[in-house]
Amino acid sequence: MALRRGFKEAARRIALDVRAELGVAVFAPLDPYALAELYGIDIHDLSAPDLPSAAVEHFTGPAADSFSAALLSVGTGSVIIENHTHDMVRRRSTIAHEMAHVLLEHDFGFLLTENQGCRSSASEAESEAAELSGELLVPRDAARTAAFRGWTDYSVARYFRVSESMARWRMNTSAARRIARRWRNNTGNTAETRGQRGTWLNKRVSSRVTGSWT
Repeated sequence: MALRRGFKEAARRIALDVRAELGVAVFAPLDPYALAELYGIDIHDLSAPDLPSAAVEHFTGPAADSFSAALLSVGTGSVIIENHTHDMVRRRSTIAHEMAHVLLEHDFGFLLTENQGCRSSASEAESEAAELSGELLVPRDAARTAAFRGWTDYSVARYFRVSESMARWRMNTSAARRIARRWRNNTGNTAETRGQRGTWLNKRVSSRVTGSWT
């Protein structure tokens, strides 16, 4: 579903505010678990002893791919139950997605996240959470900095601790490489101009955290 007008910019601002709260620079990996802790969201996994053993065996065995996490409303707060059998890259993405729902104050009583995203009828809320979680993990400005540095999707994925498909999506949706290519065509692809552009971008990204502009 298409995002409402202006949402991408709103998500970018939210993600920048979150990084400022956590003290994390724009061009740095963000820890979704630290974000959950900051907002008082407890995270539990399927090894919890009070969970039904048959269900645990099912979702950590043959149906492991069908359950990534569940976001539950508990009293006035929220709790996330995650599938600890998934690799850490997927778990980080899942927690970021659930935290996006929390940050956006989406209406939910129970949200189940599987391989293809949240199992929810609110497709607009799901699209918004996907966009914000991507912005949290690989901010637009960080993607553009990576493009000017000539990073591959693999390099972006390794540095920001996301999947290669997530890295590719963020590089594409931010138009990072197109902007970098246009700039190189206009200025010449020399070591000097790359260095000048990299210095300017680093100052710009740093100013997002400090609130000043150079």
